[in-house]
Amino acid sequence: MKKILLLLILSIFQVFFSQQDCITSLAVCGSSDISYTPNGPGVQELPDGNCGTFTEQYSVWYKFTIATAGTLTFTITPLQSTSTDYDFYVWGPNVTCNNKGNTIRCNTSYTSGATGLNMTTTFPYAGSGTQNFGAWCKYMDVLPGETYFLLVNNYSANTTGFSLTWGGTATLLSPFTDPVLTPHPFIPPGTPNPNNPNEVSICSNPTIFDFSSLTPGILNGNSNFVVTYHTNQNDALSGNNPITTPQTVGTTTIYYYSIHYQDPTNPNNPVNSCRQTGNFKFKDNSITANDATLTMCNNNNSGIAVFNLTTANVYSGTGTKKYYPTLNDLNTGTNEITNPYTYSSSAGVVYVKITNPQGCSTIAKITLDFYPVVQVKNASISACFTEQNTSTGIFNLNNAHVTTQTNTTKRYFPSLTDALAGTNEIANPTTYIAPNGVVYVRVTDSQNCFSIAEITLVVFPPVKSKVLVDKIICMEDKTTLDAGPGFDGYQWSTGATTQIASNIGVGTYWVKLKTRDCYTTQTVKVYASENPVITGIDISNNTLTINVTGGTPDYQYSMDNIKWQSSNLFTNITRGNHKIYVKDSYNCKPVEISVVVPNLINVITPNEDGINDAIDYSALADKQNLVFTIFDRYGSKIHQADRLNGYKWNGTIAGKKVPTGTYWYTVTWNENDKKNTPFKYSGWIMVKNRE
Repeated sequence: MKKILLLLILSIFQVFFSQQDCITSLAVCGSSDISYTPNGPGVQELPDGNCGTFTEQYSVWYKFTIATAGTLTFTITPLQSTSTDYDFYVWGPNVTCNNKGNTIRCNTSYTSGATGLNMTTTFPYAGSGTQNFGAWCKYMDVLPGETYFLLVNNYSANTTGFSLTWGGTATLLSPFTDPVLTPHPFIPPGTPNPNNPNEVSICSNPTIFDFSSLTPGILNGNSNFVVTYHTNQNDALSGNNPITTPQTVGTTTIYYYSIHYQDPTNPNNPVNSCRQTGNFKFKDNSITANDATLTMCNNNNSGIAVFNLTTANVYSGTGTKKYYPTLNDLNTGTNEITNPYTYSSSAGVVYVKITNPQGCSTIAKITLDFYPVVQVKNASISACFTEQNTSTGIFNLNNAHVTTQTNTTKRYFPSLTDALAGTNEIANPTTYIAPNGVVYVRVTDSQNCFSIAEITLVVFPPVKSKVLVDKIICMEDKTTLDAGPGFDGYQWSTGATTQIASNIGVGTYWVKLKTRDCYTTQTVKVYASENPVITGIDISNNTLTINVTGGTPDYQYSMDNIKWQSSNLFTNITRGNHKIYVKDSYNCKPVEISVVVPNLINVITPNEDGINDAIDYSALADKQNLVFTIFDRYGSKIHQADRLNGYKWNGTIAGKKVPTGTYWYTVTWNENDKKNTPFKYSGWIMVKNRE
């Protein structure tokens, strides 16, 4: 009675909810399990006489073809409620929808829960007018190529849905198990998710998605297969209402795909109706990047810095980054920056394309900026010359005022190249010895940025007095030393601190002359004037000639230290001892020497009468190197008197008397003084010999 009442009620709505009929039967292939949710009455193609008269409600039609012979069973199980009553009907083999004939298996018994064909029941039918009122009917013996129709009818008229599981030894025809048709496995779209359908990545939510872009990946190279996409499983199983254009999709809807074979030679091939379905949903894998700024040092105001673009905090997730100098380059994929770790650039912007593992990408802008330039200026410092090398000075480089910026450090280098590279640093900047020239200082701030300034080194040379010169004075005199004006200070070795040092005697002195803060030591000598030296005295009769060297001409001569003359010749000199005085142009204490003018004998008569028998100079025997020499009138030496013959001559040569006549003679000696002054006395003598 219950089924009859429901039949009357649902028949009113069949026009409005008709969804399935025999013509649109769902193909069942490969003995795969099927889950389906009927959603309304189908086209009325009942009753059937074998299992009573009923109407379709929330029904679904299936069509299947046998691949291998054997027994065939199936189980229909309600998905949600075990109280749901499902009926089923089977027609065949090889019938048409317009001429199905009677069912070969059916079950309209009043049972809920699982129903179907099994291997234990012996009755082909169950329900009113049969001997079987249980949930199960007898299995089927089937042969290859046979085609059957199966109607599953929800007598309870709800949408809880059911699953259909196949059993037995027979197999159903399927292109999906034929290795000739499917040499490759089909690949479900998206990424597997244990608790949900596979997830297909989208890069914005919502987004317009072209479902056909998934088809090549799903087919995986299998030819003659078609993939359609649907919004529900029923449409996927039936192929109804495919999505044919790009659609706006989100992340909450589950979508279905359906794979079916199209025989290129036989469009009516039953295998064409087989479908393999699956589901998927979309996952929003969009990424958001942040614009960033990288700030580096504009070292030495070069306008260029080396940036590590990878340190820009534009994205914290996992992904790949590609950097481009312009947005146009990024969009066209040209001129990629291949050295992002050491990118040399001026201030400006670059662009980075970030792509996550799901293939979603975004763009961020990286602004390249500079820290403030370290402010420096060139400077000049000076130093006094060093005594060891007057071309060099000792510089304290720290005294060079190259910057007013605080929190900086300074390092010094001999060349600009070294300063830029940080090599060959000057190790002793406070006592740096150098000539005139240039050094370079690298000024670094707290950001480790630097600028380089030039320090000019100026060595103050020694400045000496042009008027301070050596002097010559008499040994007994004193003088003054004048260093000249224009100096900032004077320090004499005598202790004087004025321009002029007084009361200076013979000796060596120094003065430190101050110019700015530098002192030049200048040495000056005061020499004793050289005394003239009497080199010889010639005495001829009563004339005396003085020979002088040394000292500084002109000379002055005197024989009494009172009267002075410029001539070295004195006449009318009396016999005996005299004093001779000589001084030079310095007018110092005169040189004094004693002179003996011997008694002159001009005639001897060697007749042995004891009177004038000989010339005798033995009185001068105490003189050094005394020699008495006789010459004839031709200048030939005929006799030499010395200590061996008592400094005498008696008018003979070798014991023989010389002829009467006039002879010349000289007497020479060295005076017994400090200079051993030589004397020469010359004259003539008349020798009268009597025969």
